[in-house]
Amino acid sequence: MSTAEPLRVAPHRIELAIGGMTCASCASRIEKKLNRIDGVTATVNYATEKASVRYDDTVTPQDLIATVEKTGYTAALPPPPTPSAGPEGTTEPVDELRGLRTRLRVSAVLAVPVVLLAMVPAWQFTYWQWLSLTLAAPVVVYGGLPFHRAALVNLRHGAATMDTLISLGTLAAFGWSLWALFLGDAGTPGMTHPFTFDITRSDGAGNIYLEAAAGVTAFILAGRYFEARAKRTAGAALRALLELGAKDVAVLRDGAEVRIPVDQLAVGDRFVVRPGEKVATDGVVAEGTSAVDASMLTGESVPVEVGPGDAVVGATVNAGGRLVVTATRVGGDTQLAQMAKLVEQAQTGKAAVQRLADRISGVFVPIVIALAVGTLGYWLGRDAGLTAAFTAAVAVLIIACPCALGLATPTALLVGTGRGAQLGILIKGPEMLESTRRVDTVVLDKTGTVTTGKMTLVDTLPADGQDADELLRLAGALEAASEHPIARAVAAGAARAGTLPPVTGFANAEGLGVTGTVDGRELVVGRVRLLRERGLDVPEGVERAVRDAEAEGRTAVLAGWDGRARGVLVVADVVKPTSRAAIARLREIGLTPVLLTGDNSAVARTVAAEVGVDEVIAEVLPAEKVDVVRRLQAEGKVVAMVGDGVNDAAALAQADLGLAMGTGTDAAIEASDLTLVRGDLMTAVDAIRLSRRTLRIIKSNLFWAFAYNVAALPLAAAGMLNPMIAGAAMAFSSVFVVANSLRLRGFRPVA
Repeated sequence: MSTAEPLRVAPHRIELAIGGMTCASCASRIEKKLNRIDGVTATVNYATEKASVRYDDTVTPQDLIATVEKTGYTAALPPPPTPSAGPEGTTEPVDELRGLRTRLRVSAVLAVPVVLLAMVPAWQFTYWQWLSLTLAAPVVVYGGLPFHRAALVNLRHGAATMDTLISLGTLAAFGWSLWALFLGDAGTPGMTHPFTFDITRSDGAGNIYLEAAAGVTAFILAGRYFEARAKRTAGAALRALLELGAKDVAVLRDGAEVRIPVDQLAVGDRFVVRPGEKVATDGVVAEGTSAVDASMLTGESVPVEVGPGDAVVGATVNAGGRLVVTATRVGGDTQLAQMAKLVEQAQTGKAAVQRLADRISGVFVPIVIALAVGTLGYWLGRDAGLTAAFTAAVAVLIIACPCALGLATPTALLVGTGRGAQLGILIKGPEMLESTRRVDTVVLDKTGTVTTGKMTLVDTLPADGQDADELLRLAGALEAASEHPIARAVAAGAARAGTLPPVTGFANAEGLGVTGTVDGRELVVGRVRLLRERGLDVPEGVERAVRDAEAEGRTAVLAGWDGRARGVLVVADVVKPTSRAAIARLREIGLTPVLLTGDNSAVARTVAAEVGVDEVIAEVLPAEKVDVVRRLQAEGKVVAMVGDGVNDAAALAQADLGLAMGTGTDAAIEASDLTLVRGDLMTAVDAIRLSRRTLRIIKSNLFWAFAYNVAALPLAAAGMLNPMIAGAAMAFSSVFVVANSLRLRGFRPVA
C-alpha cells in the first residue's frame, strides 16, 4: 500500500539537473534522500546527471532542491528549451571537460618524472627528493582536488567510496613524505631508495611515497576524464531528435506565403511544403497530393501517398508535389516531441550500471580504513613507538591506494575502443559492457538495418510476347523524369542496363503514376487504376503478377502502351548481403533474433523468412517499439536493440544494449550504446564479441589489481613493507594491467 500511494498522489513531475556526482553511489544517495520525502518518487540517473521526480501538492521544487543540497550536491531546474539555448547548452559540458583535461595534462606531465626518479635509483641525484616534492605537490593538491572534495562530502554523510580511498591514500602518502623530509631522515642530501627486495621493519623516517601520491592521482584522473568524455553524449539523443525538425516554415497569410520560425506556428495555421522540404509540424493535408517519406519516423520503407484529409507528421520529407497543410499539433505536442520524451524517459528509467570498482569499494574501503586504524592501535599497544606504528598504518593506506585499479578500466577501454574504431565499432563508455555479457535477445529493426532502406528494382516481369529489355528501357526512361523514390528505383535499375532514351510530354498523375512519350510510344507507368483510367487493357497474367508481388510485400509498377499493359516492374527494399550470415552468427553467440518493424506484416514476414528470423513483430508505432522492448525485459530477457531510424531512438535507449547503424539518423546513433559505422549487421556481431572481450579484460584487471592490494596488506600491517618493494609491486601491477589490456589489439572480426 505504501508503494502505491506516491503514484496515486503525485500528479506533478519535474526534472532537476544534479551537479557534483562523482560515481553511481552518489546518484543512489541522492535518490534515497529524495524518496524519503512524503509524496515524492524520484529516480536519479548518474549518466545524464538528472533527477526525474514526481511529487504531490505538499512538496515544492524548492524543497526538492534544498534536500539535494543538504545531501552535499547541487540541484537546479533545467532552463526551458529556446532557439538560442542550443549553443549555450553545449558550452557548459565542453568547459567542464576542458577543465578536467587541463587538470589531467598538468598532473601527467608533473607525475611522470616523480615516478621515474623513485623507480630508478641510478637517476636519484643529490637533491632528487626535493625536486620530487616540488613536482608532486601540485599534482596532489590541484590534480587531486575533485577526489578530496568528494571525500569530504562522503565524510559528512558517513559514506565511503573510491574517492574516499583515493583521497586518504594520496594524502597519507604525501603527508608522510612531508614528515619524513622535514622531520625525518629523508631530506638528507644524497638520500636514495636502494634497489633491494629484503623485507625489513623500519621506522619510516627515511622513506618517501611521493611517486605513489602523484602517480595514483594522475592515473585516476585519466580514468575520470575518459568517463566524463563518454558522459558528454548522454543528452545528445534529445538534441539530435529536436534538431530533425524544420527550422522555419512558409505560412499562408492572406493568400501570401510568409516565412516564419517553426516555434511561432499555431494550431490552425496553413503552411506550404514544397518537394524535398520537411513537414514543419503535425497536420492534415488541405491541398495537393504527394508521396511523403516517413521511413525515419515510422519504419515504412515505401513512401506514403497523401492527399487532402490525410494526416502528416512533422520532420517527414515531402518526396513529391506541393502540399498545403493545416497544423493540428505544435511544440511539445507533436509526434517528434513525444518521441524525444520517450527517449528521455527511457534513459532516465534505465538504471546506470555502477562501475565495478565502485561496487567493490563499498566493501573494500571501510575494511582498509578499519585495518589501518587497527594496525595503528596494535603497534601502539605493543610499545613499538609512535613512529613505527604510524609507518605501518600509513603503509596500509598507501598499499591499498588503487594505482593499478585506476588503470584497469580506462586502459582496457582505450585499447578496446581503439580496436573497435578500426573495425567500424564505436563504444561510448564502460556502462554498457556488462549488458553485452548478459544479453540473450537481439531485437532487429528492419528498414535500414536488416534491409538497405532504399527502394531497388528487383524484378522485371514482361507480359506474354513482350521483350523484358524493351519494357525496362522504356519504363525506366519515363520514370527517370520523376522525383518519386519508387520511380528513381526503376530508373536506376534501367540505367544499369543501358542508356535511356529521351522523354517528351511528361506528366505526373499525383498518387497514381506518370505518362509521357518515349521513342514515339505513349507510355503509362503506375498503378493498375491509372492504366485502366487511360483505357489500357490489363491482362490476367499481369494482374496475377501484381498480386503475387504485393503478397510478398513488394511494390508493383505497371507499364503499358498501345492499348495494353506490357509488364510489371517489381520494386522492394532489399535485404543487405550480409544480413542472413550475421543473424546466423548472432544465434551462434547465444542470442535469439526478433524482427521488429513499423512496416506491414507481409513485408516483414518476407524479409524474416529470407534472413532466418522466426519471431516477427510488425506494424508497430515508435511508442509501441518501446513497449515491445519493455515486455521482453519484463519476461526476464536481457535485450539488445539494433536500429537506425528516429523511430528506433526510444527503443534503443530503453534496451539493455543499444546498437545503432552509423548510416542511420543522428537521433538513433546518440541514443545507442554502440555505433556500427559501416551500417553492416555483421558488425553488430563483432561489436558484441568485442564488448564482451573488453569486459572480461576489465574484470581480470580489477581482480589482479585488488589481488595485489589484498596480498600486500598483511605485509604493510606487519610493518614489513619496504618502500622499494611497494613501488616495484605497484609498478608491476600497473604494467600487468596495461599488458593485459593490450591483448585486445589482437581481436579479430568474424570471417
